[in-house]
Amino acid sequence: MKRNVENLVGFSMIETDGEIGKVEEFYFDDQSWTIRYLIVKTGNWLSEKKVLISPRVLKQPDWENQQFPVSLTKNQIENSPDIDTDKPVSRQNEEALSAYYTWDSYWGDDAHGAGIFGSMPSELYESDMVAPQNEEYVPDPNANTHLRSSEEVKGYIIHATNGEVGKVVDYIIDDTNWKIDYLVVECGSWLNSRKILLSTKKITEVNWENKTVIVNISTGQVKDSPEYDDSKPLDEQYEKSLSDYYSHA
Repeated sequence: MKRNVENLVGFSMIETDGEIGKVEEFYFDDQSWTIRYLIVKTGNWLSEKKVLISPRVLKQPDWENQQFPVSLTKNQIENSPDIDTDKPVSRQNEEALSAYYTWDSYWGDDAHGAGIFGSMPSELYESDMVAPQNEEYVPDPNANTHLRSSEEVKGYIIHATNGEVGKVVDYIIDDTNWKIDYLVVECGSWLNSRKILLSTKKITEVNWENKTVIVNISTGQVKDSPEYDDSKPLDEQYEKSLSDYYSHA
């Protein structure tokens, strides 16, 4: 099913002995447009520290009660590598997380998203963990991560082939693989705005320095695409009309 990322903010992350905290935002891979981490703000039990949790450790989400169950304990979360989520996440940070939680790394494997709700190794649930020591780690200067904050990219300007058309306000993901299928784009002025969905397949470049997303269709084609109502679920009929439209765009 397709879901708005904005609607997932505030979901509770529930582990084996209580609530970890609330989902605040997401980090996605700007090469494959796939969500790689949920940023969870812990409760008072851990001084509201923010932690990164891979979608790979999620069990079946409880969409009705807005909960993401995981097979982790508070002790495991507390001893996880300390990563400052207010700074760019390095590959060294990611490797430390991967080693600590024993989840498979995604880099270099585009098929990582398949089965993303799969279970983790049983030893993850049965043993207490300590964060790995990385004093001797020598980072590869060429191994740059491509993680982007979902909150950071909101507000980026959409540049069509002949001008600006609007700004990014949300994302639509496929909850079976956590890939971002569409950007939700707000077009027009605040007095006469409308929202449309823009397929990530139409993106040719993202200029992170200038905060712009460049697409290979014209301003007219973007503005005339089917209007999106974010108060309603994204149904198959709307998505088909969108696919038909963009196939001729």
